[in-house]
Amino acid sequence: MASEEVKNLVLYLRNNRLTISFAESATTGRFINEFTSIPNCGSVVQGSIVCYDVAVKKKMLNVTESMLDQFTAESAEVTQQMADELRILIPADLVLAVTGLASPGGSETTEKPVGTMFVHGYIGEKAFRKRFVFDGEPDEIIRKTIDATAVFLLEELQLEEAIGDL
Repeated sequence: MASEEVKNLVLYLRNNRLTISFAESATTGRFINEFTSIPNCGSVVQGSIVCYDVAVKKKMLNVTESMLDQFTAESAEVTQQMADELRILIPADLVLAVTGLASPGGSETTEKPVGTMFVHGYIGEKAFRKRFVFDGEPDEIIRKTIDATAVFLLEELQLEEAIGDL
């Protein structure tokens, strides 16, 4: 069942005739699942690529080996690359890519602990990015990421509308 935060974002998108697409790694398809659990979401959701495995990031979203070596799969830079390619593959008014560390065993460090999540995307031509750090079990980290991202995106969309860029 979708959270209130996601419902509010979907309602805003629907009321403003805006669409969204996703490239998900650490959230494992939960964004698209939440969005599509809301009735009448068809006018909003364009599609999703779930790229949990690095090979999928490489093949579908043109993430290069050198980028992975330099930044790791769980990084702001790879998240941006995912969003850039998603804009081409599944165009939408709002394009969202998410990577991060929901559980141990990735590229965690003291500066990038488990619970670090990276969000990058576009509202039209305007780029946005956000880094979150959450505590908890993997399911909690994913839940918090989805809700915090939905709130962040709604605020960004409302700001764009207020300044007349939407």
